[in-house]
Amino acid sequence: MSGPKRIIAWAPEAREQLRDIDRETAIHVLHAIDDYLLHGIGDVKKLRPPRDELRLCVGDYRVLFFDLAPRSIFIVRVKHRSEAYR
Repeated sequence: MSGPKRIIAWAPEAREQLRDIDRETAIHVLHAIDDYLLHGIGDVKKLRPPRDELRLCVGDYRVLFFDLAPRSIFIVRVKHRSEAYR
């Protein structure tokens, strides 16, 4: 059994940003996203206006996303923390 269904939609830029990260870190990011969707765990915080996204911290990287529905997210950015909010 594969468990509950999860839907992850990616902005084209976010997909490209994930590809630009070293493989080990990218896998860590993907596991953190899965943990958030399955169990609601992770360092997730709603950003302050004017930003509407949520952010997930994964080491030195930030995943910016929108919650669409239970177990469904739209990822808009995957960047190093020094560049994530620019």
